[in-house]
Amino acid sequence: MHIHILGICGTFMGSLAVLAKELGFDVSGSDANVYPPMSTQLEEQGIVLSEGFDPAHMQPHPDLVVIGNAMSRGNPAVEYVLDKGLPYCSGPEWLARYVLQDRWVLAVSGTHGKTTTSAMLAWILEYAGMKPGYLIGGVLKNFPVSARLGDSGFFVVEADEYDSAFFDKRSKFVHYRPRTLIMNNLEYDHADIFPDLSAIQRQFHHLVRTVPASGLMLVSQDDAALEQVLEMGAWTPVERFAVVDINSNFAEQTAPGWTVEMLAADGSRCRIVRRDQEASIEAFVEWSLSGRHNASNALAAVAAAHHVGVPVPVACEALSRFASVKRRMEWLGQAGGIHVYDDFAHHPTAIATTLEGMRERLKPLAVQRLIAVIEPRSATMKMGVHQATLGASCANADQVVWMAGGGNGLDVEAVIADSPVPAIAFYEIDDIVGWLLDNTREGDHIVLMSNGGFGGIHKRLLNALQQRYE
Repeated sequence: MHIHILGICGTFMGSLAVLAKELGFDVSGSDANVYPPMSTQLEEQGIVLSEGFDPAHMQPHPDLVVIGNAMSRGNPAVEYVLDKGLPYCSGPEWLARYVLQDRWVLAVSGTHGKTTTSAMLAWILEYAGMKPGYLIGGVLKNFPVSARLGDSGFFVVEADEYDSAFFDKRSKFVHYRPRTLIMNNLEYDHADIFPDLSAIQRQFHHLVRTVPASGLMLVSQDDAALEQVLEMGAWTPVERFAVVDINSNFAEQTAPGWTVEMLAADGSRCRIVRRDQEASIEAFVEWSLSGRHNASNALAAVAAAHHVGVPVPVACEALSRFASVKRRMEWLGQAGGIHVYDDFAHHPTAIATTLEGMRERLKPLAVQRLIAVIEPRSATMKMGVHQATLGASCANADQVVWMAGGGNGLDVEAVIADSPVPAIAFYEIDDIVGWLLDNTREGDHIVLMSNGGFGGIHKRLLNALQQRYE
């Protein structure tokens, strides 16, 4: 069977292509921009790639066209598919039809932490010898590819609330029908497709409706938006998970469910406890990750793995060997004692929790400055939806540098005026790099934060720093 994928170089669609090839499909695809690393991964799989959306790329006609959610009416390839009556479907529909049928699906949803938690969960199952399939929207350090079929009945999927296609405005995750569901958190995001938080909550409740009564939902405790989703109706057992305060008395934590205590302020050492009505289990994690958010992600992954039979101590042992995901506080290198990191920041909460974790990590070190360099690139940030909270989200930095000019709705100067720490903005990458060269010193830690390529600033900055210190 020959399938052609429109928008194949996106993370999700490229991963679908890998799965389709592994299933034995003849796979081709096209995209507006065909470039590494996804193009390299696909070409290594023997997948034919075409740049642009010329209908000639679909000659001879494929048996099925899988249409990515970045495609819209007016696109020449989309119009050709419709005019010729070619069979087509969305990416999530294809995944459900050809991969997830008869699998035990473990889905990870939420505004924040989906990629990291999914990667943790897949790695725990792998470490436990369960050989899961998975599809995760990031570059994984514990696995060679971002998706695979696996050799068992278990499949881990990052469950995104973004819409499925121009002809299917339901969230992607509605197609997945999980038996184990993690709901990490819920905040307003994706302002380009959702008018308000309640619209996203309705989609989450559609997801809740698909989980069988024999399954399990793991829900972050004290998340008001998620509680409102459950109040709409829930037909599946629910277990809560929560991060408890450092040095809290575990004897007082008697309610059934899951808790994690950060034994180190930066979250590099944690204790995970699972309680039911009769007994409790506890185990410890010591790892390279930091932050309260990652402690919570770890707890959710351990709880989900426990649901499919992985003992808690084994899951925690796996996490101690977890290598994270690229672009999640990824250390890129250093020059002249100045350290540079890359982080996939897309929301004020993500910025705040990441900087909080890094601040805790730096506290034991003397005179270490934390500099956040931020490109507000997500549609929601560019529209100005988070105008009032962006400045405060950087409170744990010593200095903030903003990339200005990315959207008509966001007033970066107003963000700077509201900033609790020194802040400055530039319109050009070269100006940001120049400012950093003139204003940083040995011992500084620079975090580059964007959910896109940020104009190649990562290599440009490191090269400039190295040249300066050579």
